[in-house]
Amino acid sequence: MGERRILQFCHCHYGPFADVARQYAELFRNSPYKVTTVFLTDPPSDEVAAQAASDEVVFLGYDGKDVRGLKLDAMRRIRAIVAGRDFSLVIAHRFKPIYISCVATALPVIGVHHAFGDYRRASRRIFANFFRNQLSLLGVSDAVRDDLRASLPAWPADRIETLYNRVDVEAVQRDLLPRAAAREALGLPQDAFVIGNAGRLHPDKDQATLIRGFAKALPGLPDGSVLAIMGRGPLEADLKDLARQLNIASRVRFLGQIPDGRRYFKAFDLFALTSDREPFGMVLLEAFAADVPVVCSDCGGGREVVDGVGRLFAFGDVGGLASELQRCVVEAEASRASERLERCFSDRAARQRFWQLPMCKPLLGENARL
Repeated sequence: MGERRILQFCHCHYGPFADVARQYAELFRNSPYKVTTVFLTDPPSDEVAAQAASDEVVFLGYDGKDVRGLKLDAMRRIRAIVAGRDFSLVIAHRFKPIYISCVATALPVIGVHHAFGDYRRASRRIFANFFRNQLSLLGVSDAVRDDLRASLPAWPADRIETLYNRVDVEAVQRDLLPRAAAREALGLPQDAFVIGNAGRLHPDKDQATLIRGFAKALPGLPDGSVLAIMGRGPLEADLKDLARQLNIASRVRFLGQIPDGRRYFKAFDLFALTSDREPFGMVLLEAFAADVPVVCSDCGGGREVVDGVGRLFAFGDVGGLASELQRCVVEAEASRASERLERCFSDRAARQRFWQLPMCKPLLGENARL
């Protein structure tokens, strides 16, 4: 047969998932394998195809509602792709691609999970146990891995492992706007102390605690300090109303949805993430790449990212957050984030980790080690 290939099957390419495709394609750089990346939903995009860093990119082009139920047409098309190439393995992101890959092919499947609770439904646990000889699982953090293991307690531990998300540090830093230019673009004052946040305005991100903590911290922050929040979501009106109730509306800037928002992170003097059970927290890596100190809620995967290089507070603890915001002003520390990025959250670190996973050795063979 022809060239040996890896099939990467992604649910979509919106938000961070085009870069997720790049991350997993990079695992096979300088290996004997070519990578074919397939996107189940979202329209074709030359930009996404380039970003995916794959040898071949296929857009199935379904709308999200088209792949409900049995997904028979998607299975047929995946079978056709597999029949025409010499695939050794499927790496499938999120449950629908995992399901389709297991049912439609006889290939080994590594399912990558980016959220909590994916196997809490009994039907999904039945599915996973039925395909357990074909399927292995990766969580994007130890917190997600442990959630998967708790849902599938009969599975051997080495069949459910962690592979952290990562960032192309050089690419992120190359795209960063300088501080003054970033602040001008975002309409932020040049001389203010700016605390930044980025994420959907949604209960899971808990920007309400962020706004309350900022208000409580203000007496200990530099005069004229500003909280700048990137993102849109269903809580936008409520959060703006909260800022008015706390008499800090002029200090809280709602920036809206900013395309490629990480380019502007040098506008911030401090980055704060207040999420509830964040599965990982890519924005934390992007803040570190911009050399911005981080304060993060002590839950989910966020703790794993900032451990030793950022400040933590208990989720929902307004007073604890306020104290950490103030401490970041008066107790500035030399950043160790760059070393941690390279050691734990870089493409190089991920490649080294991936090829050492027990699930990879029998699937890909000894000659595929990097």
